[in-house]
Amino acid sequence: MLLSLALAAALAADPVPGLLIERRVAETVPLQVGDTVRVRALASGHPPRPFVVAGIFERAADPNRIARNDLEVRFHLPDLEALLPNHDRVDRFAVVLAPGARGDSAARWIETTALGTRAYSSTGLAERTSATFAVVSRFHDAIGIVTILASAIFLLCVMVIRVDERRRDMGVLRLIGVSRGTVFRAIVLEAIAIAVVGSAAGAVLGMIVARIVNAYYAQVYDTTLRFALVTPRIVVLAALLGLALGALAGALAAWRVVQVAPQKLGER
Repeated sequence: MLLSLALAAALAADPVPGLLIERRVAETVPLQVGDTVRVRALASGHPPRPFVVAGIFERAADPNRIARNDLEVRFHLPDLEALLPNHDRVDRFAVVLAPGARGDSAARWIETTALGTRAYSSTGLAERTSATFAVVSRFHDAIGIVTILASAIFLLCVMVIRVDERRRDMGVLRLIGVSRGTVFRAIVLEAIAIAVVGSAAGAVLGMIVARIVNAYYAQVYDTTLRFALVTPRIVVLAALLGLALGALAGALAAWRVVQVAPQKLGER
């Protein structure tokens, strides 16, 4: 008799379901694994249900969700459905395929399960939701192009001023037998050296600024996303552009000098 009562009580007691909470939720509340929380959906009007914190997870960094900065809790699907006022309805869900499975076949099968269901690959979904980031990226490209053009004009002005300040010295060099080609190459090499040093200094400054920006926004959004990047490809591209622009600015500045007769280089 006692055994039957104990078995009936055990069967009657529903086990408390578990849930997973995001690390930020655990730190904000605070909560830890094994704690019991009571959860209800505001739209349902149902009384709160107890859940046991079964684990704490770190949400993957996602640029598409960084602006909303939502906190996240994960339920088993039957438990989540029991909390909501409407059953057998879902806005969206993610499917992880086994290695080797064909995504297009799975997408076609999912789309046939219910009218109006659309399935997207992770790449396709990222393309559909990253239009804003594409616009921002083009805006950054435009800023980069304007910056490069401004830097080239500035470098050309610097070289013209430096060459004009030394016109008398170059006239002396020409008079003692130094060829035009030697003067031309010396000015071009000086311009290239200035451009390379400027590119290196700009790359170092960019790395420092990127670290400051990433540290600031990592603290604001509590994320591992990096908002500013200075990659080796960018550094190499900046060095090559600096080399080319330096050579061009030096050549233009040197051309103005070597075309003048040595006797007139000292004239203002």
